[in-house]
Amino acid sequence: MLVARGIGLTLGFVADRLLGDPRRYHPVAGYGQAAAALETRMYADSRAAGTAYTLVLVGTATAAGIAVEKFASRHPVAQALATAVATWAVLGGRSLEREAEVMASRLEADDIPGARNRLSHLCSRDATDLGPDELARATVESIAENTSDACVAPLLWGGALGVPGLVGYRAVNTLDAMVGYRSAKYRNFGWASARLDDLANYLPARACAVLTGLTAGQPAEALRIWRRDAPGHPSPNAGPVEASFAGALGLRLGGSNTYGDEVEDRGTLGDGPRPGVPDIRRTADLARRVAIAATAAAVVLSLGRRENRWG
Repeated sequence: MLVARGIGLTLGFVADRLLGDPRRYHPVAGYGQAAAALETRMYADSRAAGTAYTLVLVGTATAAGIAVEKFASRHPVAQALATAVATWAVLGGRSLEREAEVMASRLEADDIPGARNRLSHLCSRDATDLGPDELARATVESIAENTSDACVAPLLWGGALGVPGLVGYRAVNTLDAMVGYRSAKYRNFGWASARLDDLANYLPARACAVLTGLTAGQPAEALRIWRRDAPGHPSPNAGPVEASFAGALGLRLGGSNTYGDEVEDRGTLGDGPRPGVPDIRRTADLARRVAIAATAAAVVLSLGRRENRWG
């Protein structure tokens, strides 16, 4: 049965590469709509309310994944298909690459207003006053961080736990994107979602950092920048990933970013020049190679696991 899981992970990754995200009726978007509706009923400026909100939504998604895994595990073909569909639904590698292409094309055409508007598809950074170089930096950093969140982490959770790992991780990460901000509104209510996302991404982010150095052929430099500069980054997981990308690509990332009414200093990551527009496609190419390596690692991880109790 574990062979079926590995096959499903591979098929799901291939489906993401060929198809990308569906334009309509995306299950993650549907989950986000349900989470937004529940927020209107459960919101209160307290950690207790936010914790309950997180437990309900993540628990429901994970329970659904366990039910699917338990049913499908009776037949290898069904398990492979269920894993493939779940993997395709939660991965965002192809869509990430498309956004990188759009940003690169607009900046190459000197369409700065268009690039500023499009940046919101990658991150929540305030792009109002960003010029071409800062837009390029924002894009490179977002590709790096999302390579871990949208590719490496779900694949590794899927390799370890199958469908429940895939959908449970995506539920956690989606909630963090929705309410895990340090804004006045979500500082308390989003605390549980943000902390659970930190926990869920702790090991995958470091695996992504390692794979980044290896696939770029710069393991020593990626590790050096990671160890030296990641501690200065405010995120325990984005720091290692962005630092490793900086080392692997020979770039200098980091700086002050504005998110709504918050200004965040991300320190300095790397020793090279600041990113330019040509570096966007270089980063996207590296992200694609990291995702392929992560798929192989997830398959190996799935083959090395014992059958789960729900299998």
